[in-house]
Amino acid sequence: MRLDDWFLTGEERGNDATRLAPWTRGNLVRPLIHGATYFRELRDRLAALGKGGLLLFADWRGDPDERLTDDGPGVGAAIARAAERGALVRGLIWRSHLDFLRFSSAENRHLGEEIEAAGGQAVLDTRVRSGGSHHQKFVILRHDGAPERDVAFLGGIDLCHSRRDDGLHLGDPQAAPMPRRYGPRPPWHDVQVAIGGPAVAEVEQVFRERWGDPAPETRQPLHRLRDRLAHMADVPALPEPGPPPPEAGTHAVQLLRTYPHLRWAYPFAPEGERSVARAYRKVLARARSLVYLEDQYLWSTDVIEPFAEALEREPELRMIIVVPRYPDQDGWLAGPASLIGRVEALSRLMRAGDGRVALYDLENHDGTPVYVHAKVCVVDDVWASVGSDNVNLRSWTFDSELSCAVLDEREDPRPPAGAGLFARQLRLALAAEHLDRDPGEVDELCAPRTVFEAFAESAARLEAWHRGGRRGPRPPGRLRPHPQPELNRFRKALAMPLYRLVVDPDGRPPRLRRSGGF
Repeated sequence: MRLDDWFLTGEERGNDATRLAPWTRGNLVRPLIHGATYFRELRDRLAALGKGGLLLFADWRGDPDERLTDDGPGVGAAIARAAERGALVRGLIWRSHLDFLRFSSAENRHLGEEIEAAGGQAVLDTRVRSGGSHHQKFVILRHDGAPERDVAFLGGIDLCHSRRDDGLHLGDPQAAPMPRRYGPRPPWHDVQVAIGGPAVAEVEQVFRERWGDPAPETRQPLHRLRDRLAHMADVPALPEPGPPPPEAGTHAVQLLRTYPHLRWAYPFAPEGERSVARAYRKVLARARSLVYLEDQYLWSTDVIEPFAEALEREPELRMIIVVPRYPDQDGWLAGPASLIGRVEALSRLMRAGDGRVALYDLENHDGTPVYVHAKVCVVDDVWASVGSDNVNLRSWTFDSELSCAVLDEREDPRPPAGAGLFARQLRLALAAEHLDRDPGEVDELCAPRTVFEAFAESAARLEAWHRGGRRGPRPPGRLRPHPQPELNRFRKALAMPLYRLVVDPDGRPPRLRRSGGF
């Protein structure tokens, strides 16, 4: 397998200003399915980080009191203790919108203040487009004299309330506000990856580029004054980076990002960066058998077009999609506008796929819907991506995002041939959970047609049980057929401006907007 058949070349990334390598080899990437799995490992790793260590993190939302395990510690305390033991701690936290909009302005500030008090440094970063966000979610831990222990975590999981759920999907005891239909402890499905090997240094470079941006962290005078009074406006230089960690496995890793086009250009991305979008377009042009997608939103006909083109081109290509049943607080904010993109996108996919596209949501064994926050895509069991980016124009052009694409240079020995071991194992692990199967009983699901039919049959049985009044034993499985909402023309006309401006805005340079390119 030629890596540049699937990965973007340096030129194809479209950003000559970055110092990121096109990709690295010799990595070990481990999927951490569920927030509880990630938080447990993060707790242990933070507890082992001491003098001479380096802790760098970036987050969309951080709740300092969010417990990493049932008995703690909280996120803020765990990070602060590392700083107190002598680790160098630096953080980039999105300043966020006001709390009355159900975001996290106060929580993010409190996390930053707790880290500052322990001797670390955290910046509330608003160097984004108006209405945009820093949506990247990653943590880097490096160890003086023990580079083989270095690790980077990245994906869809924020260091905040509602994320610490496990495979039972009973929800995090520390719940964030969500629609009542998700219950008092909203069940939450999410995925992060842990990276060991040379790619750790590349994730560190992502942090260093943002940290070294000379633009002020905020252009609001009152915010700048408050930050200075709280000693949160200082951005001390980072020490020189150490050498990359040694090789640890057989995984080639490419980091993919989104940065918007700004008037005050990022020095590391003068016209922004849209390598997330470009990677999807390149990979989908190679798709032949199966696209497996878990996504929080799935909005925008602009973004869905390469998926539709692949379905039209390949008569044997199938697509399985797992999404939330109901919108989250973003849907609460936007109302009908939050449905427009999904209605249009699904209509396009269904026309293109002609019976080869299946859409599902999830519930736990109590029948409570599970909020799907994961951002995972597996194409032909070769290319796999886990990150912070959703399948919408906002994530592909407007907010900052970070994703990890993986090609395993080991082939899975199970038929059909040609699959990478990492991509196939990730897809099968997710399928085992959704179908209530033992992880050792999924080999037959390697075949695209078989897994497509297994998902459909499981969802149909569970749906029939619900429609029949839930009589008799509940069938195994968590999948439900996802309803396809409809909006009449009047509601569409009213909501479309809000959808374009707020829900799914476009952050491309004007010339690319006009051409439709990324």
